[in-house]
Amino acid sequence: MEVVVMGNWMSFSGKGPDYFLDIIRSSHNGKLKLFIGSAPGVGKTYRMLVEANELAHEGKDVVIGFVESHGRQDTERVIGDLEKVPLKELIYKERKFYELDLEAIVARRPDIVLIDELAHTNIPGSLNKKRYQDIAEILSNGISVYSAVNIQHLESLHENVQQISGIGVRERIPDTFLQLATEVILIDISPETLQKRMIDGKIYSSDKIEQSIKNFFTLNKLAALRELSLREIANNIDDKIVKEMEKSGETGPTWASEKILVCIGYEPTAEALMRRGWRMANRLKAGLYVLHVAGQSPTKKQLDKVEAWERLAMQFDAIFIQKEKDRKIAKIIADVAKEFGITNIILGQSARTRREEILKGSIVNSIMRELDQIDIHIVSTHNLKS
Repeated sequence: MEVVVMGNWMSFSGKGPDYFLDIIRSSHNGKLKLFIGSAPGVGKTYRMLVEANELAHEGKDVVIGFVESHGRQDTERVIGDLEKVPLKELIYKERKFYELDLEAIVARRPDIVLIDELAHTNIPGSLNKKRYQDIAEILSNGISVYSAVNIQHLESLHENVQQISGIGVRERIPDTFLQLATEVILIDISPETLQKRMIDGKIYSSDKIEQSIKNFFTLNKLAALRELSLREIANNIDDKIVKEMEKSGETGPTWASEKILVCIGYEPTAEALMRRGWRMANRLKAGLYVLHVAGQSPTKKQLDKVEAWERLAMQFDAIFIQKEKDRKIAKIIADVAKEFGITNIILGQSARTRREEILKGSIVNSIMRELDQIDIHIVSTHNLKS
């Protein structure tokens, strides 16, 4: 058995991220502007609304597709006279829900539509599963979109955010979506100012303030998230510069210079290793490959895991490779590395005891005997959680 899945960005288009990026940035399609913050309450939605009002006063046709004020008076006030496209009512489990009305926005055809909470998961029965997919369709119809999101919703930062905050973020967006933006605005305020906004009741209701200050809104956590945001946006800007250089023929790093192979098994840290691999690939401007060696007669649970890995690989524009365990794992890894011209291999820390390594041999040593001039990265999985 051999399965190779080419990276395919998860959206309505059915095309890869590079193809989709070209479409979004073409002169016939809308432009995406993102307002990004390190935490709730920094002022992303407020800033987005202020800019929208200024554009409306200049004669631009600006509407609100979805904006959630969370009861914040400043946000409600700055909405002003902006037109709102009515939300779509959906019934799910005998309850009413209101979602972004994709079809109504496309039919209305404004110059710019504001769509808050980018990482939101739509109620079953919606046209798309995720809001970012709705936005992709709106962009493809020639309508520009302003949207807002916090940095912790980026897929590749899942473990980083969980280690900083102690909270696992369920709603996440592919990092490739960030790269679609023609403009990214980082809304940056100091941890002290943000914590004071919380204490003053400008972010959450009074019954949630004390718990938030003790948990998520500590100064140390806010400072760490702020640093993560600044670093991520800086990397995004660097990526754009490099791609523009390559497009114009200037010298600079290329995607073909490095290739990274992430090796995963059924351990619970598999997705964390994939995210670590993507971040390394992104820094090195490298191609990303994910290898899974399957045993005979996998269980339903194991098959479900493989499907989840394939979906994540698609988000990362990675090539997913599945091989049957017909020889030693080290030999399979080495053969795949030779076949695809891999330059870096990422492995999780082996669970073998010292005695087992003496009797059966170290996988790393076996790989190194097979390969020359290749870097092997052993990632400690002690603190990794998928």
